[in-house]
Amino acid sequence: MRYRTRHTTTYLYGEPVSLCHNEVRLTPRDASGQTLVEYNLDILPRPESVASRLDYFGNPTSVFCVDEPHTRLEISAESVVEISPRTVPAKGATPAWETARDAIREEIDAFQFVFDSVFVRTGDDFAAYAEPSFPEGRPVFDAALDLCTRIYRDFKYQPQSTQVDTPVEQALKARRGVCQDFAQVMIACVRSMGLAARYVSGYLRSGKDRVGAEASHAWVSVYCPGHDWVDFDPTNNRLAGLGEHVTLAWGRDFTDVSPMKGVMVGGGEHLVHVSVGVVPERNRTE
Repeated sequence: MRYRTRHTTTYLYGEPVSLCHNEVRLTPRDASGQTLVEYNLDILPRPESVASRLDYFGNPTSVFCVDEPHTRLEISAESVVEISPRTVPAKGATPAWETARDAIREEIDAFQFVFDSVFVRTGDDFAAYAEPSFPEGRPVFDAALDLCTRIYRDFKYQPQSTQVDTPVEQALKARRGVCQDFAQVMIACVRSMGLAARYVSGYLRSGKDRVGAEASHAWVSVYCPGHDWVDFDPTNNRLAGLGEHVTLAWGRDFTDVSPMKGVMVGGGEHLVHVSVGVVPERNRTE
């Protein structure tokens, strides 16, 4: 499947901004099952230059500065990606979760996703919630899939019930939130069992049975030794590597993959409007 995505963020300022430095992660990754075909980043007012680099996690990152006074800043990223469904483990095919937990210690790239991060802290409450999904000897994929389903059933998707910096402990207690909260709760649970989980940001194809498709979306990757990383979408109770999700970036939590962040001088009170569109298009014959 080939998708065309468009992500536009517009800032409206009450007072002129004289200077801003910004960092954006809006370029889809070239990753397993995903190929970036086209990409264009349009910024108004236009900066003198845009620098591109890969961050620590390999996420494409663009950096720019606008040094003229402005009361409106618009960042629009349009891309075309080709998605192929990835092979996922069969039930019972992965190692027992205890075996996976011990094996991760030898996998440096995966082991770094076991520890606490800025927005995701492990603890007894998360372990207690996760434990019914992790009985002794259960394959790690099966356990993570069961946890994904339980979060979907136990939590209510409720826009505006949380903020970007709402503590993950509060989301667990309230049993409600948005995709960021669903993902970070699952990550905290998985890490509390000693396993590796990372936060993934991107887009979801629109559909009647898909929640979070009209905005930036978030889901979870769990490391399954012998099968690499497997993606789970607890907001929608589905696997996320089957051709409906477009991956932008991954990291330890939202702080590592924020679509846009930066600093500015001036501005006063401001409003932010974000629009996201994901449209399937036919593969074109070269």
